[in-house]
Amino acid sequence: MARRLYHSGTVVTLLISGLAFGNPTTQPEPAAGVLSTTTLRDFGARGDGRADDTAAIQKAIESGKGVVQFPKGVYRITRPIVIDLNKVGYTALTGNGVAQIVMAGPGPAFRIIGTHFKSAAPSGFAPEIWDRQRMPLVDGIAILGAHDKAVGIEASGTMQLTISRVLIRKALHGIHLVKNNRNITISDCHIYDNRGAGIYFDDANLHQSNITGCHISYNDGGGIVTRAGNVRNIHITGCDLESNMSPGAKPSANVLIDSRGGSHGTAEVAITGCTLQHNSTSPDSANIRIIGRSTPGDGQEQVREGHVTISGNVLSDVQVNIHLSHCRGVAITGNTFWMGYRHDLLAEDSSNIVVGPNNFDRNPRYTYGVGAKANHGVVFRNCEDCTLTGLHINGVQKAPAGLLIANCRRMNITGCTILNCDNAGLLLDNVAHSHLSGCIIRDDRPNSTSASLKITGGEGNMIVNNMLGTPPVVSGQVGVVRDNVHP
Repeated sequence: MARRLYHSGTVVTLLISGLAFGNPTTQPEPAAGVLSTTTLRDFGARGDGRADDTAAIQKAIESGKGVVQFPKGVYRITRPIVIDLNKVGYTALTGNGVAQIVMAGPGPAFRIIGTHFKSAAPSGFAPEIWDRQRMPLVDGIAILGAHDKAVGIEASGTMQLTISRVLIRKALHGIHLVKNNRNITISDCHIYDNRGAGIYFDDANLHQSNITGCHISYNDGGGIVTRAGNVRNIHITGCDLESNMSPGAKPSANVLIDSRGGSHGTAEVAITGCTLQHNSTSPDSANIRIIGRSTPGDGQEQVREGHVTISGNVLSDVQVNIHLSHCRGVAITGNTFWMGYRHDLLAEDSSNIVVGPNNFDRNPRYTYGVGAKANHGVVFRNCEDCTLTGLHINGVQKAPAGLLIANCRRMNITGCTILNCDNAGLLLDNVAHSHLSGCIIRDDRPNSTSASLKITGGEGNMIVNNMLGTPPVVSGQVGVVRDNVHP
């Protein structure tokens, strides 16, 4: 083939044979098994926000080209785009941040279907999973719900689903995970202003999921939500989770883990390095709420799910910053708490909870206006076998105590600092076979009538070597109370 190049008014003819910059329309098709890229324009999509592009997008998916590019535009669809991985093979949808899907019908904008309904162990994979289905990718696309039952992305039977740089808003749920999935990564996404949950593990059997670097906010039904199912290994890291609840919706949380009704519930969770906040005006709002009670089936009694680590987070401005109910095996350390309107930490009917150094503070910067109404405080009720060490609790108001331990046994409380709290710094109410030592408990506010330490009922306790602002107030035979320093 020949091409003319013009230089200094002279026509120079270059004979070029087999070079990459020949006419692209004459290039050969990729070899069998090699993925190619196609854009939606090749299949008739308009991307003008008015035409129905459903059929064109579905046709592009089913072409088996592999990488489907969404050029800049608004693509209106009226029914779910189905990515049947075993049928179409490896698939990646990419919009490079300039394409928006408007879901004008019910259901998910993208329904991704695989056939893997086993674990992630290498021995459990059918050949077609690696040959056709591994790592479906959705990247750089915005999804807008324009129907009251529209959902962003739904996945079932997938292995290594990867969702990145995606914006989902105005939908029912952002990312809806159902049935069986394994090894999911969700990163750098914005899931904002949806009516249900931002990321929803819906009675799913799903192990190994990483959620990192995402903004998940203003979703009325919760930020990251798991209900029932059999869920393990959720890692939530470096996310901003904000105001995922609404005064007009059912009580929810920025992270809600509800094991009730599941055969195994949810366990093995790490929540690290996140900001979780807002809003206190929603009823029973929480930043992290874990209900660990699950039902194994086969006539077995309910059990407490857990193995949860909560560390290095910033939590504020809800009714309860962290709420644990029927949990076992939760470690909470290195977090900063404030503006818990009822409590900063509430643990009920739980065991083997370890709370290390955390800062529970009433900072003057945050006590103006409605913030002045926050009670703060740490409460353990009907718990056993828990360790609390290095807690710093300051300025709890309108509560029985800064730290309340009620109807508990085998509690180990050491090295805590509890300052300037209404009514009492520490109240032990009907606590048995527990240990308290090495704490500083004082209220040095002018004209304060708060007691440092109150103990009512219980038995077999050892309460020694604490530095108190006032003598301990003891009611009943509670055990050994000695060598506590006070005025």
